[in-house]
Amino acid sequence: MRIGVNAGSLSEKILNKYKEPCSDAMVESALENIQLLEENNFNNFKISVKASNIHTTVKAYKKLSEKCDYPFHLGLTEAGTYLSGTIKSAISLGQLLMDGIGDTIRISLTDNPVEEVKVGFEILKSLGLSSRGVTIIACPTCGRLEVDLFKIAGDMEKKLAHIKKPMSLALMGCAVNGPGEATHADMGVAFGKDGGTLYKDGKKLGRLKENETIEKLVEIIEQEEKEKIEKELLP
Repeated sequence: MRIGVNAGSLSEKILNKYKEPCSDAMVESALENIQLLEENNFNNFKISVKASNIHTTVKAYKKLSEKCDYPFHLGLTEAGTYLSGTIKSAISLGQLLMDGIGDTIRISLTDNPVEEVKVGFEILKSLGLSSRGVTIIACPTCGRLEVDLFKIAGDMEKKLAHIKKPMSLALMGCAVNGPGEATHADMGVAFGKDGGTLYKDGKKLGRLKENETIEKLVEIIEQEEKEKIEKELLP
């Protein structure tokens, strides 16, 4: 069971006391509901104190964490559209999770629920709280880019979405930062003109043409996934 306190639906009594849906009001509402359940000898529940405002949400969870030790369900309610909602959710949930607050999460976007799951998963991966799938490291816009790295990175993300094995993939656009990042990742490519140098586990494997990159990387990574599955199935 979840006690779900929402800034938009606080009781009239609490709103009259605090004049606005602030973090203290949300914490008081949560504690009232906790007390009601405890009085009835029911302790199998978790709690959420969600607002659409980042500061209110983070303050409410932090204050409540000092007053009780029940599991917390984290979320920023009505976060908004895909882009703004993702950013706001990452900022608010990221702060709390880094402080060790939170047991389950929900991303609330005005978008397809599938995207909510993807965003939540990426937040957990970024914090090192989930290790499933490929984490892509890639360059931003830069005058040294000599390949269509944006297309390569976007295509790789889509084509590797089914991979479950934890793995880092560096797609670097030049020879300045490229070799270092590529050798530190599980797999990487340091691009130059018309192609790039492929690295695996820090070792140079050879050079790829730009139009070969996606197909070859997918082939290698899918083989890694297959070997992982076969190893797990061995008696």
